[in-house]
Amino acid sequence: MNIIEKLQWRYAVKKFDKTKFLSNEQVELLKEAFNLTATSYGLQPVKLLVIQNKEIQKELVAHSWNQSQVLDASHLLVICVPKKYTTEEVSSYFNLVQKIRNTPDEIINPFKKFLTAEIEKKTQEELLIWNKNQAYLALGNLLTVCALENIDSCPMEGFVPDKYDEILDLDSRNLTSVLVLPAGFRAEDDYMKDLKKVRKDMDEVVINFS
Repeated sequence: MNIIEKLQWRYAVKKFDKTKFLSNEQVELLKEAFNLTATSYGLQPVKLLVIQNKEIQKELVAHSWNQSQVLDASHLLVICVPKKYTTEEVSSYFNLVQKIRNTPDEIINPFKKFLTAEIEKKTQEELLIWNKNQAYLALGNLLTVCALENIDSCPMEGFVPDKYDEILDLDSRNLTSVLVLPAGFRAEDDYMKDLKKVRKDMDEVVINFS
C-alpha cells in the first residue's frame, strides 16, 4: 500500500485483539520515531512512557473514561511534558549540539542567548501550553508511523491526567501526562474496522493560492 492507502487503513481502534502483541522491533521503531519527532527549536520537551503491564493498564482504565483499549492494547503509550520547565533545558540542548556537531561557541552563543531569554520571559503556565503543543506533534508523528507499519492505535485525550500522574508517579520525574495512545492490533469483530472513512471534500479543507 502507498502512504494514502495506509492512512485510509488507519482508524481510531475501538476494540483491540487482546491476544496480539507488538514485537520488540516494532516497539523500538516507535520509540525511535518518537525521538525523531520535530519539536520547536529542537528542544524535545516531551517524554514517552511505554507501558506493557496489564496491572497498571487495568488500573488506568477507570481514569480513561472506562475505555477498554487502555487495557486491551498490546502497549500503552503516554506522552508527557515537564511540569516545570527551565533554562537548564536550553543549556542541556546546546551542550548536546556541541557534542554531536562540534559547533563553535561563537555560533552557538547568540542562539542560546535568544532561547534562554524566550524561556525566561514566559510564565510556567505559558511554557506548559507551549510544551503540550509539542506533544501533539509527537502524537501525529506516531499515528503516521503506526499506519505505515500496520500497527493499530487509538489517540486519546479522554483521560484524567492527575490520576495518571499519581499512578505512574510522574511528579517524581517532574512530568505530567498529556496524551495517551494505546497501540496493538485491531480485533476482527471491531465494528469500526470496515466502515468507510468520513472526511470532508478536499476543496473544503484545502485552500489553494496560485
